[in-house]
Amino acid sequence: MRPAELGALFEPRGIAVIGASRHADKLGSAMASSLAGFGGELALVNARPTPGMHTSIADAVAAGDGIDLAVLCVPAAHAAASLRDSAAAGIRAALVCAGGFAEVGEAGQGFADALDEVVAETGIRLLGPNTSGFFVPGTGLCASFVPGARSLTAGQVAVVAASGGMNHVLSFHLAEEGAGVSLGVGIGAGQDVDAVDVLRFLADHEPTRAVIVHIETVADGRALLGAVRALTRRKPVVALVVGEHDVSEFAQSHTGALATSWRTTRAALRQAGAVLVDDEDQAVTAASVLARTRADGTAHLRAGLITAQAGPGLLIADRLAGSGIDLPRLADDTVARIAQYLPPMTFQSNPVDTGRPGPQFPEVLAAVAADPAIDALGVYAITEPVIDLLRAVGDSGIDGTAPIVLGIDGPAVEVAPTMQAARAAGLAVVRGPSRLAQALAALAEDARGRLATDAAPEPSRLPTLAGGWAGAWDEARAKDLVDALGVRTMGRAVCADREEARRAAVALGWPLAVKILDATVLHKTEIGGVVLGVASEDALESALDRVEAAGARVFLLEKMSSSGVDLVVGARLDPVFGATVAVGLGGTAVEIWEDVALRIAPLSPDEAAGMVSDLAARELLRGHRGGPTVDERALGALVSALGDLVAAGAVAEIEINPLRVTESGIVALDAVVIPAVETESP
Repeated sequence: MRPAELGALFEPRGIAVIGASRHADKLGSAMASSLAGFGGELALVNARPTPGMHTSIADAVAAGDGIDLAVLCVPAAHAAASLRDSAAAGIRAALVCAGGFAEVGEAGQGFADALDEVVAETGIRLLGPNTSGFFVPGTGLCASFVPGARSLTAGQVAVVAASGGMNHVLSFHLAEEGAGVSLGVGIGAGQDVDAVDVLRFLADHEPTRAVIVHIETVADGRALLGAVRALTRRKPVVALVVGEHDVSEFAQSHTGALATSWRTTRAALRQAGAVLVDDEDQAVTAASVLARTRADGTAHLRAGLITAQAGPGLLIADRLAGSGIDLPRLADDTVARIAQYLPPMTFQSNPVDTGRPGPQFPEVLAAVAADPAIDALGVYAITEPVIDLLRAVGDSGIDGTAPIVLGIDGPAVEVAPTMQAARAAGLAVVRGPSRLAQALAALAEDARGRLATDAAPEPSRLPTLAGGWAGAWDEARAKDLVDALGVRTMGRAVCADREEARRAAVALGWPLAVKILDATVLHKTEIGGVVLGVASEDALESALDRVEAAGARVFLLEKMSSSGVDLVVGARLDPVFGATVAVGLGGTAVEIWEDVALRIAPLSPDEAAGMVSDLAARELLRGHRGGPTVDERALGALVSALGDLVAAGAVAEIEINPLRVTESGIVALDAVVIPAVETESP
């Protein structure tokens, strides 16, 4: 069994640098210099006899007192041998910074494979290769060849980055922000230790209060979600996912086209409780604040905003409105209490504009914090001699009663010491109105994430189908499945020839949709295989001509639906995350608007119903201008059932597009099923 814990890597008693050098231009020299501040034992190893160095790792371990970590500063061709020697000497963890492995193609793949063999045979834990290393500023452990990393300050935020470069960038920004770094790790190639391993380690890492995870690719989506879900129960996780414009190979349906790796990864991380950000500045702001304060789990965080300047307050309120955070109106008695302390010209119902931070500022803070509608406070002010903002917070007595985030501006000579004092007092503080809005939004998203369930539900029992699950699925068969799921479809008839179509038209009644029925044609509209609004015998003949020209040998006639709002709902087997469900605006323009919500299945009907709130067009589904209102519970039950079909292996992909929201409920107008490979009846 391989050891699961990473204490030997990040909390070693002693370290050996293999390939240490006295030449300043060598990696071994830079690494030895970086590690000089380490508080434990540091042994230098070089095969050439050199004063002050050991000639082998075995000699270094024998002469030392508890060396746990080997830092390999050797070329790729020699890395596996050095790793094996380290394991044989009793070393439990190793860092390989060098490149020249799988990333260079066939020439380096053999070197990478050799490392894997040593890890598998010995159980030694390996970070790298192709990484700039890691650091633990609190213990002076700086296993990085970037000289500036030695000056990083200890703090409460850990960084787990796919890229060694991004590990350093984020860590430098955290230091500049005053948050400091508890642990910074560049995963690199991740041949052994990966982000999942480090996230699991951080759950019990005492100095860490918040985590930034930077992701470029995901090897095991379910393992990542499990690690993030477990960690967010104890510590906030901020996720920066790279690759917005990296659209991988489309799956066969619109659902697959919408579910790019970037979009699916972000949706999955949010579902697991992470706070999503778009760039490094947002990541640092969110993590710095969440390391100091965190709200209880709630779907809608209600914030009270107190600002000493109206203009910045308006900017903050505008940004918050776009982030989904609530700024509820304060109770009448709260407003009356505030009115005792503020000029009548100021706005007092939330946001609260104090005009300037006057002597009664603590009383205003206390009044807003005591309002029963408020879960968290955002306080913004420009530094002025009228009042000491930090003293005002202390005098108000609100510290510790609710999450508070301070936003400060002013001359640098005044802002820097004020922010430093705020951090020393344990308060969350940022500079500027936009960052205050970002911080409050992160607080709200983290609070929503804390409501995430500990584990996904088991798939529900699948419907029984007379023909089983194997074989081809045309639209008629797909709609039989939709019927079995309890979702309404329009009256339809499968017609083998034109004469059958004429009789079916009379039985169904006008108007009709006439379609090609062919399991190999997934997007019928694109080839002219659909004619809508057929309302007479002559129109039927013309429609049959057009559909025949598109290749139809069998026709599907279907009663037309009433008007409404069209959705696309679907589920597919994602190669990384497994069963994934999608809800978005439907019809033929679905890929243009890309207004879609994603979740990992299986998921409960209630969780699936909440996907509507993720859509930009959600108001269209809630009776906008007298339009139809979607039954979100019914929609959630359908989406959950589709996810169960894929999660259970019944089908590889299923999509309903459009799923029309009408006054009488939801109705499936088209359906596509992609069978599971060599599936049998589940």
